[in-house]
Order: sequence, then structure tokens, then C-alpha cells
Amino acid sequence: MNGEGARRRDVTVADVAKAAQVSKAQAARALGNYGAVSDDVRERVLAAAEALSYRPNELARSMNTGKSHTIGVVVGDIENPHFGLATRGITDAAKKAGYNVILVNTDEDRAAEVEAVRVLLDKRVDGLIVAPASSVDTEHLRQVHQSGRPLVFLDRSGGTLDVETVAVDMAKISLQATQYLLGAGHRRIAFISTLRTDAPYRADMVLDSSQIADRLEGMRQAYVAAGLPFPEDLVRLNAGDADSIRSITREVLRGPEQATAVVASDGLIALSVVEAIQELGLSIPADVSFLMYDDFPWTRLTSPPLTVIAQPVYNMGAAAAKALIRQMEGLPRAAPAQFTATLVRRGSVGTVRAAAAAPKLGQLAGEPA
Repeated sequence: MNGEGARRRDVTVADVAKAAQVSKAQAARALGNYGAVSDDVRERVLAAAEALSYRPNELARSMNTGKSHTIGVVVGDIENPHFGLATRGITDAAKKAGYNVILVNTDEDRAAEVEAVRVLLDKRVDGLIVAPASSVDTEHLRQVHQSGRPLVFLDRSGGTLDVETVAVDMAKISLQATQYLLGAGHRRIAFISTLRTDAPYRADMVLDSSQIADRLEGMRQAYVAAGLPFPEDLVRLNAGDADSIRSITREVLRGPEQATAVVASDGLIALSVVEAIQELGLSIPADVSFLMYDDFPWTRLTSPPLTVIAQPVYNMGAAAAKALIRQMEGLPRAAPAQFTATLVRRGSVGTVRAAAAAPKLGQLAGEPA
């Protein structure tokens, strides 16, 4: 079939060789930049390739060389701005080094992560950057590590696996942030996270996420240091979507044992928590204080601006890519990059109001007194 609508056949090495009037072997060497080729032949082949819009078959090349110049990245939720910014850091660093990136989102599901890793390995990626959905159940990642395939963990650890990990010391910054809230008089501090568990939180339970476990450990340490009981009942996990987050927020802000401060474990949760607080007719920080993990431009545009725990997320992503590339290029492991989170104090944390002066929540929400 002729005409502009006909599907164009891919240009092959043989087509380039014919146009350059050289052998297929000579064309392949010139295009692949290997072996002995005269300058005249190289120039003719490259000119013919450009004229024909030749594109190399990357799959075939990777099968021949064992290298695809591709990095696989596996994260839990690309909708979360934290991972979006980290991925930007990864792709920018990878591009500078001549690598492409394939990104897979797992929705924080371990089974989906296992499948994502399998698919990426089948596509012959040169290495993997993974934010593990579980820091406990990591057998699939152990197999990758033991196979010798370059592997770096981002944001979370892989339990006992001796794999380069780019993350912030969450326990330390959580301790500092909780001490700040306790210093403002707060004793009932709620913590809301999307982490999935089969039962309500208990201090002795093993959590899948090293990040969440470390944040809660930092909170507990602050309470212990202050000689105060840690409010386990205000640790709310399984905040899966906007509706459940708003429901959980209403629960922790109701009743005689209500929270006076809320900590959101990421930016997506924060939006729904703030929305729920507004729906209840409460004011930040007059009625309830608020603190969240990660700093984004919108947190400075609210009234009042939000107090946040800022992490160098973009730089962490770039560092993870650089660490992986060092592995892929056979270079020795560099000294681990040190990343520090910072408590940015703005206007969303205030002192606890006296119980007698605090408005009744039912009245604020438009409910019968």
C-alpha cells in the first residue's frame, strides 16, 4: 500500500549501510562506536543515518552490551508531592549522566512492588531505586541485591538489607517537633498516616514503614523525656483517601479527650486534615494546632502559614541517582550523603487554650449543644 497513510518501516542498519555504500558490519561498527572503522566510512555512515532518520534498536543493543542506560524507579504514590519532587531529582541527575528513567507507581502495595521490580528487571534496567512499600517483608529486594544488580533505597530502609539508603533521620526531627508541641502545652497530639495496618496502633506493633516507625519513636521519646504518657489512641493509621482522612480528623477532634494538635505525615493528608478542621468550624491555631511533614509552596499561602518539617527531597532524589550510577559504573561506594530535616516554625502552632475558654465542638460544627 502506497501513500502518506501507509505505516513507515523502521530504518535498519542494512538500510544505512546501503545508503552509505559500505558493508553492514562496517555500518554497525560506526553506529555502535566500536571496532576499527576509517574516518571516511564513519562520516558516510553517520551522514546516511541522519538522512534516513535512523534510530538504534535499544533492546537489541542492550542484549549485545548488557547495558540499557536505563534506571528503574519504584515509588509508593506519585500523586504525593514528596515522591514527585524526589523523582524530579532522580531524573535530572540521571539525564546528566546519560541515563533514562522508567517510573512505576505501586500505591504502597507490596505485591504491586514485587511485580514492578520483576517487570523492570525484564526490561533490563541497569539498576533500581526503590522506596520500599515494606521495610519488613523485603525478600524480593534481597534477591535483587544478592544477584548483584545495583540497588538503592530512597526515603525508607529495607530492614536488615545492607543497601545504600538515602533518607533523613526521622526519629531525630520527630523528637524535636514533638518537644516543640509539648513546650506549647499540648499533651494530646494526634498523628495521621496512610500506612496500612490490620489493627489499631499499639506501641509494640511492628510497622511496615521505617519512616512512620521512626516518626512515632521520636514522638514517644519526647513524651518519655517529659515524663508524660504517650497518647497511643491518637495515632491513626489507614488514612487511605480524602474521606477517611476527614473522618479520622473529626474523630480525634471530638469528645472530652480530643486532640489539641494534629500532625499530618505528608502533604496529601495535610490538605484533607485542614479541610476537615475548617468544616468543623475550628480555627488554626486558636482551637487546634497543626504541623505537617514536607514543605511545599502552598503551605506558605494558607492563613496562617503552616508549620512544617522540611526535607531536602529534590536533593535526596538526585543523591539516590548518583549513588546508583556509581554502582552501575563499578565505582566504590562514596561516603553516605547526610540529609537533615528542619522544623520550620510558622503560624499554625499555638499554645493550648484553657478548657473553660475552649468552644464546644458540637456548637462550632453546627450541631445541638
